[in-house]
Amino acid sequence: GLKAKILNYGGIITNLTVRDQDGVNTDVVLGLDSLEDYWENGDCFGAAIGRNSNRILNARFELNGKEYVLNKNDGENNLHGGNVGFNQKVWQAEPAGTEQEPALVLRLTSPDMEEGFPGTVQVKMTYTLTKNNGLHIHYEAETDKDTIVNLTNHSYFNLKGHQKGPVYDQILQINSGFYTPNTEKCIPNGEILSVTGTPFDFRAPKPVGQDISADFEQIALFGGYDHNFALAGRGFRKAAMLYCPDNGICMEVYTDKPGMQLYTGNMIAEGRICKDGTAYGKHWAVCLETQFFPNAMEFSHFPSPVLKAGAAYDYTTEYRFSIK
Repeated sequence: GLKAKILNYGGIITNLTVRDQDGVNTDVVLGLDSLEDYWENGDCFGAAIGRNSNRILNARFELNGKEYVLNKNDGENNLHGGNVGFNQKVWQAEPAGTEQEPALVLRLTSPDMEEGFPGTVQVKMTYTLTKNNGLHIHYEAETDKDTIVNLTNHSYFNLKGHQKGPVYDQILQINSGFYTPNTEKCIPNGEILSVTGTPFDFRAPKPVGQDISADFEQIALFGGYDHNFALAGRGFRKAAMLYCPDNGICMEVYTDKPGMQLYTGNMIAEGRICKDGTAYGKHWAVCLETQFFPNAMEFSHFPSPVLKAGAAYDYTTEYRFSIK
């Protein structure tokens, strides 16, 4: 019952179609109408993100005693890999998997010092539609010099259907007792705070919109959620659940990454004409981006995104669908 359309440009998931409780095919990801539109995909709808997802403060970091200066594409900062991230690359594509579990393998070589990052990095992403109605993304990479690798997918989920408006009534649960507050530049300030008594407490399921306009500085700064959560547990485990009461579609997120960015589409331009001619707007989706914590090179107590030369980067995220 699960169908995906994926571009070899940017590894972009353009459509993800799930059957709802009434058997209606529902496209649950936001997107654009044409390849040309995706060339100007500032929102990164559906895109593979690399070498580094999220922001690096002042577009610089130190590794093995050397400072690396990156391209700046978010004010003074580096965002989602730089001026031309993996979301703007043409990947080599080949079909794989089985009839029951079809897969698409995408490969990319990122040369040494691309966007300022050291090391030639070979990247392989495998998207598989699993028998249990999951979209399974396996990220692999290796490098010839120590570098940063932090890959994710930037799909915007609206389980009611991509054209159905804000997601305030959809129910979200996150297996995390801690979040990383941001500076006004939307970059973690180094603190790891308890979610207890804050709008960030999703340990029990609650509507996305319940606290999205709360009188709380971290929410007010960004017009909603745009924050990293420190996920509970280790290994491949359930990180989050999103549920649409209107049509019964439930999505569970599984990952072996330490963190996950919750982003509620605060910056989607009101009235922007997107997929199927739909005018999208603020809070029309939820992104659940599995990741190393943003700006982790600044803080030794954050899990390290460094990939050592000769070592294997090997992480998996799965978005699994069911009817509740």
